[in-house]
Amino acid sequence: MQHKRHHSITVGAGCLVLGYYIGSKYPPRIFFKAKLAKSNESSRSGKKDKPKEALEIESLADILDDFKMVLVVRNDLKMGKGKIAAQCSHATLGLYKKLHHRAPKALNRWEMCAQPKVVLKIESEEDMLVLQERAKSLKLPTHITIDAGRTQIAPNSRTVMAVLGPVEVVDDVTGGLKLL
Repeated sequence: MQHKRHHSITVGAGCLVLGYYIGSKYPPRIFFKAKLAKSNESSRSGKKDKPKEALEIESLADILDDFKMVLVVRNDLKMGKGKIAAQCSHATLGLYKKLHHRAPKALNRWEMCAQPKVVLKIESEEDMLVLQERAKSLKLPTHITIDAGRTQIAPNSRTVMAVLGPVEVVDDVTGGLKLL
């Protein structure tokens, strides 16, 4: 029994030394770069469209510190609490995905501010669309979640709009709304 345990420790130590040697000789980034290059080639091969340009909010991340996200919820839909939570999650993730490649500095700035999120209410779809146009005119990125309509509300209903940017600019858009 004692001999088997000693043998296992020796084999384990040998594997550890071998792993260290391989890791120092061939850094992991070499493997990741090769894998990334292959995935980029395969993802581009079937697409003819060019990559999307960076959003203008990216330049604001260089000069302004405090960023926040505001989630504007349609109050007229009378969604339940769980439905609102799910729709807010969809809106947050939708905007995050939009910004991930096109405005990473802005996203990072928001993350460095502890990812503040404020949930406000609005009374109609029309008011939400006006708000979205106002945000776009100020070069703020938005995402509106459209519900599939499988549970509480009609299909293709616009439920929540997410907007992210410098606190002062976002407040210019959503400052007149009340907390949900």
